[in-house]
Amino acid sequence: MLELRLGERTYDLTHRALVMGILNRTPDSFYDKGLTYELDALCRRAEQLVAEGADLLDVGGVKAGPGPEVTESEELDRVAGAIAILAGRFDVPISVDTWRASVAKESYAAGAVLGNDISGFGDPEYLEVAAAAGASVVATHIRLAPRVADPEPIYDDVVEDVASFLAERAERALAAGIDAARIVVDAGLDLGKTADQSLELLRSSDALGALGYPLLLSASNKTFLGKILGLEIDERREASLAASAIGVALGCRILRVHDVRAAVRVRDVLSAILERP
Repeated sequence: MLELRLGERTYDLTHRALVMGILNRTPDSFYDKGLTYELDALCRRAEQLVAEGADLLDVGGVKAGPGPEVTESEELDRVAGAIAILAGRFDVPISVDTWRASVAKESYAAGAVLGNDISGFGDPEYLEVAAAAGASVVATHIRLAPRVADPEPIYDDVVEDVASFLAERAERALAAGIDAARIVVDAGLDLGKTADQSLELLRSSDALGALGYPLLLSASNKTFLGKILGLEIDERREASLAASAIGVALGCRILRVHDVRAAVRVRDVLSAILERP
């Protein structure tokens, strides 16, 4: 059985994936361009995602790509209070999308139970903070660092390199006192990868899932899909659903998405197929 614990909840992910709804409290998100930056808009969007079947909500206050500097205090202002409101209003686990240990710590105190860190635990205090809070963590592969452009990433073998990185980060989390059932891994599609490299990682999801931890897929509306098909951001819905479907079929067990309703339907069909005797 592939198990994941988020707060007091335990999930059996052997055949069924979780759908994580994206909530951007940023004025410059690549996808929604600040549509949910205002707190009221964020809460309305959260209500919609929960109604559509989101298993958990992922709140972020800084976009992953290059952009204007966001200070620690600004990020805290964007996410900590919002998480407290969401945790009090909705009966679903809350994830904080941050690479700063200080922001994660305040977010856990506000009600978050998962730290989604795209830096690969670049902050040396990140795991200590998560362990102290009893939080779960996502270890994501990135070649350089968040917000740093990486136009020509080179790997000896992208799948082997990413798998080795994720295995080492998972070992760090275990050594910090985080239980194996609270560790998630993410190949980091688009994060220091070309479109072809991201495709190779997606088609090798079974190899990454073989590490023994739930594999998170964050492919929704991403650049590599646009480059493959020549699509603008608002034209990538079907491509995103196709990526989710093949990801689940190959072992991905958390889908981080913008379109929750459609992803839930994809997940449910695949769950019925995978669970068939």
